[in-house]
Amino acid sequence: MTSADETPVRVGVFGLLGSGNLGNDGSLEALLGYLRAEHPEAVVDALCGGPEVVATRYRIPATRLHWYRGEYRTASRAGAIAAKGLGKLVDAVRTAAWVRRHDVVIVPGMGVLEATLPLRPWGFPYSLFLLCATGRLFGTRVALVGVGAAPIGNRPTRALVRWSARLATYRSYRDAPSRDAMREMGVDTARDEVYPDLAFALPTPRASGPDKNPVPPGPVCVGVMAFHGGNDDRARAEEIHRRYLDGTTRFVRTLVEDGRPVRLLTGDECDGPVVAAILGAVDSPLVTAAQACSLADLMREMAGADTVVATRYHNLVCALKAGTPTLALSYAAKSDALMAQMGLGAYCHPAREVDADRLLEQFRALERRSVELRRTLTERNLVATRRLGHQFTDLTAALFPAADHAHDHALREAP
Repeated sequence: MTSADETPVRVGVFGLLGSGNLGNDGSLEALLGYLRAEHPEAVVDALCGGPEVVATRYRIPATRLHWYRGEYRTASRAGAIAAKGLGKLVDAVRTAAWVRRHDVVIVPGMGVLEATLPLRPWGFPYSLFLLCATGRLFGTRVALVGVGAAPIGNRPTRALVRWSARLATYRSYRDAPSRDAMREMGVDTARDEVYPDLAFALPTPRASGPDKNPVPPGPVCVGVMAFHGGNDDRARAEEIHRRYLDGTTRFVRTLVEDGRPVRLLTGDECDGPVVAAILGAVDSPLVTAAQACSLADLMREMAGADTVVATRYHNLVCALKAGTPTLALSYAAKSDALMAQMGLGAYCHPAREVDADRLLEQFRALERRSVELRRTLTERNLVATRRLGHQFTDLTAALFPAADHAHDHALREAP
């Protein structure tokens, strides 16, 4: 606890939080759980994409990340282009003023050092650079905690990401390929650690799914995504999306023909049209769509399923944490790394080239090993929980040295 003559630590959280992406919000929820348990004296607020959602859902003050509200809409008219340009200058001043008010700023998880989905350099990469640069300028400790990274082809984006990472006080990654990517981009990662994704620190729902395949077989959760490829796929984005949607729809239709109930899940508000397209193409009462508002909602859905097939990274995290055998429609190295880490590396299928027949073969092979894989996931989840305990201890030592010293002193004084 903080004594009367001590000033509480001022902690800011930063990112595209409250903007409709359940994975980003789940990372925030996990971080807030750590802060409230280990540093209840800290005064926490956010600079984020959806301040109204963050303030209401997580009960912390929140400020809008961008001055210009149309930041993520394509600007075609002269007025919109001018407003967006002015916004970049205003955001530099706003970000600096916000950072200066804090002792510590934390970027919780998220793929903030990657461009595996379409990304412009003057969007979030520019915002992250402003954060890290002003943190260094004002002596505010900036931590990139359990973040994702990947090789970046676009030179301006790569430069902004590289300098952001270099200027941060603390870095940890959610998988080894992320750390490798930053090292290849010229960042000294010698003291950077790898820990499981922050979402593995969230509470695990009570499993209501079977411990063996029932007769008849039970429900399948299919997590879909508005997938159009990555930053380097813009020229064929629609082709990639059409192949992904057609292959996924064929897969769902075959499951329904086999009498399997299918529950469609999303991880971002932008995924809604994909759900609508599949529901329109597969007209059956066996296909339903969930309205998940959090990672906890997703985990409850997945815990009650026989099997999960999912695309979004945090859909995979939820399914694996729930202990349900999972097949990944993988669009980036982070998905492959996660599946390998959890013992399901053989069950990945390329999201850019969905082949419904091959996907069905992999799905049936996965279900044949369901009992064995549930045991594997139980073991791997225990390891992930222990590793995240080390992550939070490491974070306290790096960002809250006074609190860490007080904890050590209390341990020494204990009888």
